[in-house]
Amino acid sequence: MTESKLYLLDANVFIEAHRRYYAFDLVSSFWTSLASLLQDDRVSSIDRILDELELGRDELSDWAAENFIGGFHNASDSKTIEEYKLLQTWAQSQTQYTAAAKSEFATVADAWLIAHAKAQSATIVTHEYFNSSTKKRIPMPNVCKAHNVHYCNTFDMLRKLGVKLS
Repeated sequence: MTESKLYLLDANVFIEAHRRYYAFDLVSSFWTSLASLLQDDRVSSIDRILDELELGRDELSDWAAENFIGGFHNASDSKTIEEYKLLQTWAQSQTQYTAAAKSEFATVADAWLIAHAKAQSATIVTHEYFNSSTKKRIPMPNVCKAHNVHYCNTFDMLRKLGVKLS
């Protein structure tokens, strides 16, 4: 599977960076780099991820509204909707996952992000890990692997894009 030139960021990329290792007051270059990568059409996300970030009503949601303008694509285009339907059909057919896991997958942004990545031939950036034995949750990497969608974590993305934080 060939990795794309566009990286779609999961909410946990923003949230974990903000809360833990790239706090605005410590590593502002991370946030400047994200905004620059957005301008170069290298990174983006979807509207449903913005919705998740806005739930925090904090410095991160303010940053996203001010600095990631245009970076949250509308994931209601026809190609994404078709991919989303396929993902939901797949999820519902999986006997490994609990009914609650399937219900959650149908309501959170994860399936929409994967569907948009598939429709746009993009790479998902997430901090979730592949877990073949999980039952109570459907991890994004499990879905990506089953549907031939490339994924990586933030650090791999930064390395592949040649970002150097100072």
